[in-house]
Amino acid sequence: MKHISIIVPSGNSIVDTIIAPFNLFKMANAHYRRLNGQTGNLFKIDLVGLSKEAVIYQDLFSIKPTTTIDEISQTDLILISPISGDLEKEIQNNMDFVKWIKTQRIENGSDIASLCKGAFILAETGLVNGKSCTTHWTSHNLFRSKYPEVQLVPEKIICEDNGIYSSGGAYSILNFTLYLIERYFGRETAIWCSKVSEIEFDRLSQSEFIIFSGQKDHSDEPIKKAQLYIEHNYQHKLNVDEIAQMINLNGRSFLRRFKKATHNTPLEYIQRVKVEAAKKKLESTAKTVLEIMYGIGYNDEKAFRATFRKYSGLSPKEYQKKYNREMAIA
Repeated sequence: MKHISIIVPSGNSIVDTIIAPFNLFKMANAHYRRLNGQTGNLFKIDLVGLSKEAVIYQDLFSIKPTTTIDEISQTDLILISPISGDLEKEIQNNMDFVKWIKTQRIENGSDIASLCKGAFILAETGLVNGKSCTTHWTSHNLFRSKYPEVQLVPEKIICEDNGIYSSGGAYSILNFTLYLIERYFGRETAIWCSKVSEIEFDRLSQSEFIIFSGQKDHSDEPIKKAQLYIEHNYQHKLNVDEIAQMINLNGRSFLRRFKKATHNTPLEYIQRVKVEAAKKKLESTAKTVLEIMYGIGYNDEKAFRATFRKYSGLSPKEYQKKYNREMAIA
């Protein structure tokens, strides 16, 4: 029998993100037994804490670990449940998990899977330095600045690199758990769990869910001025050199400082602002795609559609059909 360790973080977490994978893996165990005519489970599943004391979340819910890190000498798969709230504080609350995860990986070759903001605990181990990783889109900027050696892949719901997995945010952990079930139990069991639980299967991108609000958590005031100018004038054709002159920077310095402050080039930032404006119009108005395209300062339909798909994962028409209430009802 193999072993799964689902971490019960100290401090703040979201209780659903611990219970849901636990229940889905139990479901997979049961179906795998029936499918193969076996009496025993493929995996033993433990909720692993720093102690066996119940952990209280949101002053309402408690989860009692079934075992502790000190009682597990070897495990096959570690699920790093998300932390929430003050991430810096919560990382410190869970540093004993960081050491244990690193030891299990190095000494026993354990597979590791971070769920949502559990990626911060994973990154603390150093095991994803130079590797691909994803996390909830609301934490991308903090993650980039805190772990520059990790290759953040912001649009993906699922990343895999030699037995180290990471997932996007919130309830995409359900899709991610199905992915792990397919990896360990086989596709037939994963599809069965998907159908019984009514969870969409094979969803890999979180691009359509990202709300771009601009990266202004920095202290470069001239660059903030440029960002605000772009956001207030996105409907016009914007020239990067003219924006640089407006804030009294030469082109090279502007590009360097803008990328450092926002993690985007000025052109990427302009594109993302325009696409976010287009998304809002597609969600809330009955205008055609062409009307919206002209309204945000695009004249080239092919370029607009390509840029929109790049940042949303969908075509403008697909996005409108999915998120515009009138279109969805029609």
